[in-house]
Amino acid sequence: MAAEALLRRRRPVMLGQVEGSQDVVNMAAIVPREDGVISVSEDRTIRVWLKRDNGQYWPSIYHAMPSPCSCMSFNPETRRLSIGLDNGTISEFILSEDYNKMTPVKSYQAHQNRVIMILFVLEMEWVLSTGQDKHFTWHCSESGQRLGCYRTSAGACGLQFDVETRHVFVGDHSGQVTILKLESENCSLVTTFKGHTGGVTALCWDPVQRVLFSGSSDHSIIMWDIGGRKGTAIELQGHNDKVQSLSYAQHTRQLISCGADGGIVVWNMDVERQETPEWLDSDSCQKCDQPFFWNFKQMWDSKKIGLRQHHCRKCGKAVCGKCSSKRSSIPLMGFEFEVRVCDSCHISITDEERAPTATFHDSKHNIVHVHFDATRGWLLTSGTDKVIKLWDMTPVVS
Repeated sequence: MAAEALLRRRRPVMLGQVEGSQDVVNMAAIVPREDGVISVSEDRTIRVWLKRDNGQYWPSIYHAMPSPCSCMSFNPETRRLSIGLDNGTISEFILSEDYNKMTPVKSYQAHQNRVIMILFVLEMEWVLSTGQDKHFTWHCSESGQRLGCYRTSAGACGLQFDVETRHVFVGDHSGQVTILKLESENCSLVTTFKGHTGGVTALCWDPVQRVLFSGSSDHSIIMWDIGGRKGTAIELQGHNDKVQSLSYAQHTRQLISCGADGGIVVWNMDVERQETPEWLDSDSCQKCDQPFFWNFKQMWDSKKIGLRQHHCRKCGKAVCGKCSSKRSSIPLMGFEFEVRVCDSCHISITDEERAPTATFHDSKHNIVHVHFDATRGWLLTSGTDKVIKLWDMTPVVS
């Protein structure tokens, strides 16, 4: 109970909010070493907001694009800003040192329609992108030349890259994650994996632990152990709506996930988590042997009415409602909310095992995207309500 009370006391502190966009703020980022924000919106604008002496954020740059701005990627070292547009174009700019001027550099016709995600990889001078045209493409940022493309099984929302191995991770609307090996002018398929029942909406890569996190419209997050090469996949269940965005604090090993319901969840990944068991198949309850409703032979032989099948989330056994009448949270399996367990498993779960491993916070707006500044412990959330909010997360991620 003491641990639970401590988790409840830890709350993000809201530092301020930025208002003024005329439509959905699709993506935004905190300006490093400055009290400022870069945002792109469905209203076709790129804006750089700097905090003034009166405490308000005002745009030092206001630039209108020919098409709605769907996504962005900002590299602080070069101050290169890459903007994805609804018409399939990627436009690049260089921001001045004082963030009061923006100079156009080049444009790429990267996709046939809306650009979904962009990554600028400084080490390779590559611009990676995904679009609604079901293509992943990469370009040379120096020459502007397209280096290659790969067609995904569905429109891709998640995009991450590992510099060390040159592996790119692409998550799509079918729920599949594709791993590709990129070379200068070609790519090869490494593998694909699927664990979500809904589309992949966000990806986050930890290059130190070599773990990939995928968020989905099925409300769940899966942690894929890429580096362990054992195929381990850990589920995290803590959202009541679509997972919209993910960010990872490497120094504290905490995952930050945000949902369409406005929920911000901070997961402690520095614990020994357990894989959820596979659901077992059976024609009768594996506890009381009562037949399930499709088992006509056993129903006839025993003269009993068939029962509905359920599954215990802890052991995976097929059980009837009477033998799984209890509910429990199982945080080490990723179940922060209470789920169905069989009666015997319910008895075996201790209070220590029920101790939460995540904290839950309400942003009070429909989040589209998040950006975490680990150096200051600040979190930025942008939403469909046209508002950007800044949070001090140090009480939670320290």
